[in-house]
Amino acid sequence: MKPTALVTGAARGIGALAARRLAAAAWDVVAVDTDEPGLARTARRSPNTHTRACDVTAPKAVAAVLAVTGPVHRLVCAPAAPSTELEHVLRTVVLGTSHVVDAALPGMLDRGHGEIIVLTEPPSRSPAHAAASAALASYLRALAAGHPAPRVRFRHATAPAGTQPRDVLDAVDRSLARRPRTLTVRPARELPRLFR
Repeated sequence: MKPTALVTGAARGIGALAARRLAAAAWDVVAVDTDEPGLARTARRSPNTHTRACDVTAPKAVAAVLAVTGPVHRLVCAPAAPSTELEHVLRTVVLGTSHVVDAALPGMLDRGHGEIIVLTEPPSRSPAHAAASAALASYLRALAAGHPAPRVRFRHATAPAGTQPRDVLDAVDRSLARRPRTLTVRPARELPRLFR
């Protein structure tokens, strides 16, 4: 049985790259976004990628996707907020991500293993993005502290502007091999580094 990954923000950017890389590694991938043409591009030539149009800021829509998908082994949230307006960024990035995590985490806890990875835009993009990134890092640390399943791992990755998405994903993959419960991954432009 193939492991299942759910990737949000999968229509473009680092979310699309994450979905394609997981599909190439023989995962069953459920790619989620509101941009249906973008999702179709992500899933092109990948028979193990399934697309679902979903606004993650709507908890009922997220629950409907998970009801069809079933439990996932890896959740990758790659929220993107084109606006720099605080309320929009917090709603899209923080609340949208928390809805998906809250829906996927129970299945991981029931099985005793899983991976939750949150990829945020560079905090230097705007004060709103910096606040969202900090909020999600704190949220993931609190979840890790509050749930006893040691094989459910949490990652938050952000990188300086200009860092290649593949370098961010490579740094996350290396961090998963290290096995700590929670880790913030901050790849630098030239040399990816990990900080606790």
